[in-house]
Amino acid sequence: MVGKPQTIPIEIMQDEMDEGWWAAVLADEESSTSDFTDTPVMAQQSTELMLVDWKRVKSIFENDEIIELQVYGYNRGGLLVQDHGIQGFVPVSHLIEMPCGVDEEERKATLSEYIGRSLSLKVIECEPSLDRIVLSERAAQAGEGRRKQLFSSLKIGDVVKGKVTNITDFGVFLDLGGVEGLIHVSELSWGRVQHPGDILSIGDCAEAMVLQINEETSRVALSYKRLQKNPWDLVSAKYVPGDEVPAFVTTITRFGVFARLNEGIEGLIHISSIEFDQTSQTLEELFSPGMPIKVQILHIDPDRRRLGLGYIQN
Repeated sequence: MVGKPQTIPIEIMQDEMDEGWWAAVLADEESSTSDFTDTPVMAQQSTELMLVDWKRVKSIFENDEIIELQVYGYNRGGLLVQDHGIQGFVPVSHLIEMPCGVDEEERKATLSEYIGRSLSLKVIECEPSLDRIVLSERAAQAGEGRRKQLFSSLKIGDVVKGKVTNITDFGVFLDLGGVEGLIHVSELSWGRVQHPGDILSIGDCAEAMVLQINEETSRVALSYKRLQKNPWDLVSAKYVPGDEVPAFVTTITRFGVFARLNEGIEGLIHISSIEFDQTSQTLEELFSPGMPIKVQILHIDPDRRRLGLGYIQN
């Protein structure tokens, strides 16, 4: 699963990955457990089961053990599980049998069927100060101790392989075999990404480069795009302002049109540079996604990944 480290520019090695990535993940889960407009559906539970044995939970987490917990409730974000001394939350994305792309009613019906069932789980987050225990059914599939093995061998710069388990607006999760790594949307492609699902799909097997490892929080930041040549380097060496090149329309916005060059990067044709036949004419009447056009390079800024284009009208 782990490849030989590649030679990586020193600036990549020194990058501190944006903690906002993880904040988005945690915010999503926390909204599922504590910020509800609907009251979570719960079976009756005893007061004894509400008391958490944090020493035991931390030991289970540190030793990467698999435990059996019973489902006693659910909310729209996942399942509430418990056993003597443990009470926690299993996010929907960490359930094996949860179908993807279901609507709210289907999700609710599926989650309700879990009540009373016993699940094999691993603790993937343990934060006593936040009274927070997050568990995963997916992680348990890898077997006990797998997370510890993975972190002992994983290095920044490694090329890893895994299966896509979840896709959100902010990125793609890759199962590395006991740990899920996050490919943030900004690390999926050198070009603009409308949605992570446009690049990868659930179930895909993919390779990615390890950018950051935090064993304490079980977080691995990955990059999909850094295994490909940076097209910005190619374009800045190949073109100069004034060059005319073929492109095709990708997106139409209120302020202009984005067009992609053959090298894979997108540039903006600002609306102020487009001539309209009639004052009432709209961009949608002139352009459509996928439409081949000819553009002129106006300016290239590879550091900021900005490309200014002019539309060459027939």
